[in-house]
Amino acid sequence: MRKKVTVVGAGNVGANCALRVAEKELADVVLVDVVEGVPQGKGLDLLQSGPVQGYDVLITGANDYEPTANSDVVVITAGFPRKPGMSRDDLLMANYEVVKTATEQAVKYSPNCILVVVTNPLDAMCQTAYLVSKFSKNRVVGMAGVLDTARFRTFIARELNVSVENVTAVVLGGHGDTMVPLVRLSNVSGIPLTELLDKATLDALVTRTQNGGAEIVKHLKTGSAYYAPSAATIEMVESILKDKKKVLPCCAYLEGEYGIHGLFVGVPVKLGAMGIEQIYQIKLSGEEQALLQKSADAVKELVAVITSKR
Repeated sequence: MRKKVTVVGAGNVGANCALRVAEKELADVVLVDVVEGVPQGKGLDLLQSGPVQGYDVLITGANDYEPTANSDVVVITAGFPRKPGMSRDDLLMANYEVVKTATEQAVKYSPNCILVVVTNPLDAMCQTAYLVSKFSKNRVVGMAGVLDTARFRTFIARELNVSVENVTAVVLGGHGDTMVPLVRLSNVSGIPLTELLDKATLDALVTRTQNGGAEIVKHLKTGSAYYAPSAATIEMVESILKDKKKVLPCCAYLEGEYGIHGLFVGVPVKLGAMGIEQIYQIKLSGEEQALLQKSADAVKELVAVITSKR
């Protein structure tokens, strides 16, 4: 039987997720959005690209969740985009309602699916999906670290004028300006970054990574990033559908790992058919642990607001 992926939200991120799933022929796709005609139109447009691009999957657009029944993976991208001057935190309550409704409907029709959350503020929206779905923690995962790591790798490669394929980077923590790019564990073909760049340059790259999303918002003025976020999301979806067991930085529910309890925070995980199949604990320095805890505390504040409204 063919695999099935539902993408909730037919905006820029969602539509690009649907396109990337189709181009990789990972699964049939159902694109869901509340705006009448938009998912149907984009779905049909994507379907008609198949004969040219050489992919053969079914892409359906819908305003309700009945066509999503028995999805293997449900990707939640729906929500209000961040605008210039707006922090991810400003999005909190508006997107809480969107993700809550999307989760309720997705779980109703696909009780055995794995939820991949993309909506911001990411860490808090993962917590929302987890609480609403009542799924086991391995079946709710957030897309953040893959994107943040991709940005860090890009900036390192550009600074050194080397292939981005040779750059390995690690980013932990919440998806926001408190994220923790780990310079100590990042390298170029095994060569430590500290042997290639001075501290001032490394600090600048870390800061640019932490503000990577805001930099794009500033350029676009009326929206936020979507090409790289969709690419990062589909790397995760592919690892789940193909049971590839890739080790990727993802937003996962921690129960004591890294000294963090009851929160979704970005850490390295093994992604396979069961969702999050293992969480990897890296031995951190005192400074790194403090930065990660600071990031977790920022997530905790947002979760406290959500839980007080439930």
